[in-house]
Amino acid sequence: MDFTAKQIAQFLSGQVLGDENATVSTFAKIEEGKPGAISFLSNPKYAEYLYTTQSSIVLVNRDFKTEKQPSATLILVDNAYESLAKLLTLYSQAVNPKRQGISPLASVSESAQIGKDVFIGPFAVVEDGAVIGDNTQIYSHAFVGQGARIGADCILYPNSTVYYGCIVGNRCTMHSGSVVGADGFGFAPTPHGYDKIPQIGIAQLEDDVEIGANTCVDRSTMGRTIVRKGVKLDNMVQIAHNVEVGENTVISAQSGIAGSTKVGQWCMIGGQSGITGHIKIGNKVNLGAKTGVISNTPDNQNVMGYPALGYRDFLRSSVVFRQLPDMQKEISALQKEIESLKAKLEEK
Repeated sequence: MDFTAKQIAQFLSGQVLGDENATVSTFAKIEEGKPGAISFLSNPKYAEYLYTTQSSIVLVNRDFKTEKQPSATLILVDNAYESLAKLLTLYSQAVNPKRQGISPLASVSESAQIGKDVFIGPFAVVEDGAVIGDNTQIYSHAFVGQGARIGADCILYPNSTVYYGCIVGNRCTMHSGSVVGADGFGFAPTPHGYDKIPQIGIAQLEDDVEIGANTCVDRSTMGRTIVRKGVKLDNMVQIAHNVEVGENTVISAQSGIAGSTKVGQWCMIGGQSGITGHIKIGNKVNLGAKTGVISNTPDNQNVMGYPALGYRDFLRSSVVFRQLPDMQKEISALQKEIESLKAKLEEK
């Protein structure tokens, strides 16, 4: 489907600079642009491509100053990245519209409560007493356990799993292989090995949560593991039992949070970060990639490294670390000089 620059600008409340009748039917990165595509520019590092891209339309921020006239039609918007997200959402809905109906190959318990306009694909399973909200999409081989509750307008992609008794809020997305409610890692050491501690709590996702492929949110030992409203978890993230993740926090791939830790609101956790158990991470804390946090962290901190240091301290420490081989040689040379001076003094 083709859209004109004028139509796009009206949808985004933007301003057209150039041909308002320029049309696009697809998306492309600005450095890989082609005729008929729309691109965006939000990072100044890519500004040079604005003048060479073959894309027909480019979204740019209103405050961007051009050095010369680009060949593409520009649409000025308040935030190019956010505007792109709106367009991609619209495009995604057009190419993959919501489905309705329950496949005869699905296994849906007679005691389950199914809302309006729900889709349940082939070989999906909805067990006894489960509740599925209006407009929710449950794809093939997804599993909703006994007594679990799924809100409205959710998407459970193939092979996603919600264990018994767990809760998923409204407008949540679970990607393939994600699991909500597997047992927390609880074992008691004995002389003969490890005895399993039954995990009798639940896991809960509040509204507008998205969890990536192969991400796990474990059920609690008692009470609940809670992922608060607006949280976004990347692929292969581990949320352990009794953890609480605060609103609008984002966690990148291969990160893990150990049991009973509380993470605040609006935190950003870089990839492959690890957070130990039974501590508290404040609000608006940023962890750089591969950060290891082993103690409480107050609000508004930027930390990095293992164990985690303030960002500037980590950079200074990294410089010193790289200099250690030369420093060792200098120290050895100084030791030899000291020994030589001692020997001369003893001769006198």
